[in-house]
Amino acid sequence: MPHRVANFLRASTSTLESQIFKKSSDKNGTTQPRRQKSPSSKPPRSSERIFSYESSTEEGADESHSSAGKMAPDRHESPAETHHSHHRLSFPGFAHLGRGSKDSPSSHGASLDLVVESPPIVFHGDTETSTGALVSGQLLLQVKEDGLPLESFNATLNIHVTQKKPFTPHCHDCTHQYTELQSWSFLKAPLAMTKGMHQFPFSVLLGGHLPATLDNPLMSIAYELKAEAVPKTGHGPAMKLDKVFEVKRSLPTHETPHHSLRVFPPTNIKASVHFPQVIHPTGANTLTLRLDGIARPNEKNGTVEFWKLKKLTWRIEEKAKTVAPACEKHTPKELDAAGASSGAQPKKGFQRTDMRVIGEKTLFSGWKSNYDSTEDASVDLELEYGVGKNFGLDPDASPKDKRRHACDAKSADGSEVTHQLMVEMVVSQEWAPAGRPSLVTQTGVGRI
Repeated sequence: MPHRVANFLRASTSTLESQIFKKSSDKNGTTQPRRQKSPSSKPPRSSERIFSYESSTEEGADESHSSAGKMAPDRHESPAETHHSHHRLSFPGFAHLGRGSKDSPSSHGASLDLVVESPPIVFHGDTETSTGALVSGQLLLQVKEDGLPLESFNATLNIHVTQKKPFTPHCHDCTHQYTELQSWSFLKAPLAMTKGMHQFPFSVLLGGHLPATLDNPLMSIAYELKAEAVPKTGHGPAMKLDKVFEVKRSLPTHETPHHSLRVFPPTNIKASVHFPQVIHPTGANTLTLRLDGIARPNEKNGTVEFWKLKKLTWRIEEKAKTVAPACEKHTPKELDAAGASSGAQPKKGFQRTDMRVIGEKTLFSGWKSNYDSTEDASVDLELEYGVGKNFGLDPDASPKDKRRHACDAKSADGSEVTHQLMVEMVVSQEWAPAGRPSLVTQTGVGRI
């Protein structure tokens, strides 16, 4: 497109030049005799004419005044020069070709800021025992002009839930749900604000049953504070402020590690594990494992059977489930036959589930084995596990895999996040003649 505009200008200019030059030649040939001129006083040819593309008449006037100031007072233009200057072309509109008009930004008569006075928002305890957290602060209105009239000044704190797998794709109301926790109206009537800083305090107690901030493949939960100061018409645009609060939950740890015992029939293998049930996401946690019953004598054949640990893999799985609600527009209107007969309410959402691994590692060594006697044969292992790239996550993984973990959560709308530690072992079954444990023969492989 730019080259077409350039060609159009070039063609139009050439046409105007040729017409003016032809008219000038005819006029000079009929009214004045042809006379010789020196090279210095020879007027420029049509191809050498200078065209002025002034953006405005004021700029053209400024240029004419400045050029007139530089000229000598006793200098007189020749008739030819006067004739050519009379036909000088000016296209004011062409100066803006290829550029959009830029409006000067409107100056605000005031600015809005926020100062949070309360400590970080942390719910101590689970949803049943937590007493909540207090959020307090001040909205600062800096008025730059005296007598700024304000029509209203309001603020709202909402829980914003974003469904990443909504009931109806590409529907804004199915994707975003807002729950108002608290609202403030700082002005009871329109008021003229004086110049200076004005402070508007606010506070709210968040209930301990509320979910913490989270972001997983199914949904995200955010606490958003929105404030808006609306001046009187003609005194500038409205001033808005958006702030997102991060809400965390702290769960108490037990004094003693959790003890889990499991037997794997038809073998005699017994696994005893000690591990903490509440872990810190950025720290290392210790797991102690002991395997018993991994050897037994076979008196009939005169052999001893062993179970030897070959590989161990641990991983932390995060399971999330939620109900993606339907908006009023997409809510099913009719019940199915079973629902109508039972009097059940129409289904207003779809349940979504997701599972991802937030920590994983595989070990092929690092445990102690004791096969001196069939009664005391055991395998002892102590390992560290946790969440993050230091515990098996690929640092070059996709953004979805590197998404931040979520704390255990359970809300009234059906959303829930849980975690579990999985330990998987691969054992090899071997036998050897009694009294000669070095002569082993492998007979099979099992996974427990």
